[in-house]
Amino acid sequence: MSAEHSLVGQSSLYATGVEIAKSLPWKRPFDLLLGGLALVISLPVLLLLMLVVRLDSPGPVIFAQVRVGRRGRPFTIWKLRTMRHGAGDDLHRAAAAAWFREEGGPSGYKPDHDPRVTRAGRFLRRTSLDELPQLLNVLNGDMSLVGPRPAIPYELAHYEPWYFERQAVAPGMTGLWQVSGRRGLGAPAMMAWDVRYVREASPMLDLRILLETAISVLGRLAGRTDGWH
Repeated sequence: MSAEHSLVGQSSLYATGVEIAKSLPWKRPFDLLLGGLALVISLPVLLLLMLVVRLDSPGPVIFAQVRVGRRGRPFTIWKLRTMRHGAGDDLHRAAAAAWFREEGGPSGYKPDHDPRVTRAGRFLRRTSLDELPQLLNVLNGDMSLVGPRPAIPYELAHYEPWYFERQAVAPGMTGLWQVSGRRGLGAPAMMAWDVRYVREASPMLDLRILLETAISVLGRLAGRTDGWH
């Protein structure tokens, strides 16, 4: 077993003590209903964007990556590819490590001016449309529409013990911190928003976050910048 997967196992030890009454029985039906509806509505857009990615640069249209889900369980996340095929992750590892040390740049946990990102990828990232395939992760039960950002396994080496409470619920396509000022947040601030969501999750909170996310995405499609990148 790799060191990264060992960390995934260790994380569940931290999360177990805080998973009191976090079954959230309403969440799965909520995700199936709204996630299925969103996939049907967005399917023509998704197919068009897949064509754009294919024509823009060589490589697969879908990017698959191992992430950490609820209770530290690894799963494969799907996104539209935004980087050159075969690009390594050294740049992101360094940016993430700096971010956890609160030494990150204005792009937070993402590298500034990432040279790996393609022309189409810059648009997809700015509008967050690269995340549309994650609706399949939601329907598959690995993710929720709303929840903490799904961590990459190597990020867990930088976690403080209290950060693991965010794994008490399924990771989300969007979340409380995204609609509360995403740009420039340091690791402790982002983790605090995620833990707050874990403790306050409700159908009305999810609906509010989804509405604010939709407004933000539409604004970015119209050319407005709001700090969520």
